[in-house]
Amino acid sequence: MPDTIRWGILGTGGIANAFATALTYVDDAELVAVGSRAPATANAFGERYRIPHRHASYEALADDPDVDVIYVATPHVYHRENTLLCLRAGKHVLCEKPLTINAREAREIINCARQKKLFLMEAMWTRFVPLVCRLRELLAEGVIGEVQMIVADLGYKMGFGPEHRINNPALGGGALMDVGIYPLAYVSMILGAPARSVSMARFGETGVDERAAVLLEYAGGALAVIYTGTTVDTPREVIIMGTEGQIRIFGDMPKPSKMVVARAGEAEQAIVMPPVGNGYNYEALEVMRCLREGRLESEIMPLDESLALQETTDRIRAEWGLKYPTE
Repeated sequence: MPDTIRWGILGTGGIANAFATALTYVDDAELVAVGSRAPATANAFGERYRIPHRHASYEALADDPDVDVIYVATPHVYHRENTLLCLRAGKHVLCEKPLTINAREAREIINCARQKKLFLMEAMWTRFVPLVCRLRELLAEGVIGEVQMIVADLGYKMGFGPEHRINNPALGGGALMDVGIYPLAYVSMILGAPARSVSMARFGETGVDERAAVLLEYAGGALAVIYTGTTVDTPREVIIMGTEGQIRIFGDMPKPSKMVVARAGEAEQAIVMPPVGNGYNYEALEVMRCLREGRLESEIMPLDESLALQETTDRIRAEWGLKYPTE
């Protein structure tokens, strides 16, 4: 792998813009190509970020010989076909979360990446920000003992109309897959895959889940409570409770900058580690580290965990009777 890793972005929406901005904070990353479904949007995006190769189709981007790795930035329901397109063209892929809309699709793209010996990672960007990296170290050190319970939430009063992607079942809209996946991933990072789940959801006029609460039980006896929504602002926090104390992550949970460690009989310890940039730059650094080390997946966000997350969301949706039109 060359010293400078050359990126392409598939898609030109809001998340594509966020990632393009993030790459400006990453040394030795070069954004060389963008793929869109129309020349005008490809050119406009290319002008904004000074991208030399502006492709009017996703196929042309996937076939671009000057691209090393592609960030798939399309809506959930297109992740499978877009990722397969890139993998079959021999490109490494960072795919926006959730990896796909169900476990069946996730297995397909994971199997393809492994067969072709190409790197693939779900873009669970919050896992790589400095404070969350420090959190993993504290938990590994046993600072709060054995984790017994976690409460995690993420919800925003978005205010989008029925025509928006977030409210469109055909695009995999709804709270669970768009924002609920973050607290689920936090709990997965700490406790692994649940043995059982019980959940409830409130559906909106368009048929998507607007608010949901999930209770997860783990084989070792730990419990986790998760709630999420697109019509209400939640505290956006994580509370991890162990046998020897607790850790609380405050505010803006996807991109946290502060946590407090509280142990019985000791003064609370505040840890402040604000991220640089918009936070997406850290996942790009992880991809580049893996590529330079010849790794086909990240040990911090492994593919088996991404698949387990999809299996969990499949079970939760089955409890609600929710299927997407493309399934």
